[in-house]
Amino acid sequence: MELVFYKYEGTGNDFILIDNRNGDIQLSQDEIAHLCHRRFGIGADGLMLLNLQAGYDFEMEYYNSDGAVGSMCGNGGRCLTQFAFDCGIQQERFNFIASDGPHEAIIEKKGWVKLKMKDVTSIKKDHQASILNTGSPHYILPVSQLKQMDVYSEGKKIRYSEPFNKEGINVNFVEQLADDQLLVRTYERGVEDETFSCGTGVTAAALSNPKATVGKNTTQINTKGGNLTVEFEKIDQQNFKQIWLCGPAKFVFKGTIVLSSTQRH
Repeated sequence: MELVFYKYEGTGNDFILIDNRNGDIQLSQDEIAHLCHRRFGIGADGLMLLNLQAGYDFEMEYYNSDGAVGSMCGNGGRCLTQFAFDCGIQQERFNFIASDGPHEAIIEKKGWVKLKMKDVTSIKKDHQASILNTGSPHYILPVSQLKQMDVYSEGKKIRYSEPFNKEGINVNFVEQLADDQLLVRTYERGVEDETFSCGTGVTAAALSNPKATVGKNTTQINTKGGNLTVEFEKIDQQNFKQIWLCGPAKFVFKGTIVLSSTQRH
């Protein structure tokens, strides 16, 4: 089978995107894992199908790089919105459906895509760390000297520890640069490695920021792959609304790949 694909990235978080609006593409977990493999396939942190869905501009169908169905991916949602625009759904505002429910997205003139995230109604504490769900589950741990940290080893320890080892959790290490500026590095489940950026992770880090005040906040986030902004309204220590993840979403290249019969089984 010959497959036409597009590669997009959002602050180094890279994805294989496929236009499946005619609904004829079905891929197995092994095939998706092969496509995402950085040595034997195209290479990506995840794969997404752009699907049609009644009542929405499109549906986001997301898979982790291990081929398993993924939870919400913030940078992925922004990239898929840009892809939908590039595929001819040319409008400024979008309403789409993802695994965690409906989302709004806005294409901005400066080349950024703003994605509205789900409301957050709970932040749990685990000693110094915060645990919350921003469409995917996240563990937020404040640290210092983050640039020198072995995020792969330290993140893997937490991700496979009790009680997280069965379902998995994304582990974010956060260094406070200023009241409204954070450095974030993330070990992602499903990828099982550090990624250059994680949209739901930086969102969780911004909401967990102890310097955030009640009311409207704008937090600048530095990642290995570039800069993002998280806008949100803090109601109290547990409740957050009007959460927007903002950043670049860029087309990298288009190609075709042939999936052999051995890869299809």
